[in-house]
Amino acid sequence: MRGRLLILVAVPMVIFGSVAIAQYPVMDRVAEKVVQKYQNATCQQLWQEKAAGRGKPKPAQEQRAIEFLRQDPAMRDAFLNKVAAPIANKMFECGMIP
Repeated sequence: MRGRLLILVAVPMVIFGSVAIAQYPVMDRVAEKVVQKYQNATCQQLWQEKAAGRGKPKPAQEQRAIEFLRQDPAMRDAFLNKVAAPIANKMFECGMIP
């Protein structure tokens, strides 16, 4: 009896969880690239990029991605859930945040 209950609960969670994961495939790829960038970059590279980027406009593709995230709160939430921890950890390691 208990095994059946577990299956009745687990199967919908797996099905709906898979749908939720696949909801934003392009955003997933972008988030993975962002995470890889931070994981593969040295602290020196991140500091140089930060210094070089001050006052410069963002590339058009990046501006479009940001606009999509602004317009879709659910997508923004999913994106930030994927990238926030790896970026914050790297920034902490590099002394960019306290």
